[in-house]
Amino acid sequence: MQWVMTDHVHYDRVAACWMIQRFIDPAAEISFAPSRTPLEDLPEGAIPLAFPGARLGPHDANGPLFVKVLREYGIEDPALELIGEVIAKGIDYVLHDYRPDPADRYGQMGVGLAAFADGMIVLEPSDPKRLEDSYIVWDSIYALFKANKQRLGPRTA
Repeated sequence: MQWVMTDHVHYDRVAACWMIQRFIDPAAEISFAPSRTPLEDLPEGAIPLAFPGARLGPHDANGPLFVKVLREYGIEDPALELIGEVIAKGIDYVLHDYRPDPADRYGQMGVGLAAFADGMIVLEPSDPKRLEDSYIVWDSIYALFKANKQRLGPRTA
């Protein structure tokens, strides 16, 4: 399938692309367009991601794009659900002044992964290369949660 993502891909949008390519559409072709591009001007037949007004729109009160894609495709995987929680906490840190308690392991991870994503923006200007270079991080977090999520401690607000 063809997918089109808003350009200058970062954090939640990188993780959503990772999930699509790993769990939904291994042959996914992901292209990029400016976020102000009207939906009707996107490539015909492509699934829009993170565009205002798209079914799978940007993070908002309904959650991160990652969680929207998880729900849309009916994926039931506790490790992916935890990743969605981590992403939401990282977004809350950046946008809503959320500061995780030291015991909030998922919140702490969200802050760290947001910092990693900020560094990738500085390091790699190419959206496709940024995806490629970031996937190992999401593969690693997924492997950790699949292998032994209980060692990360309890969820806290």
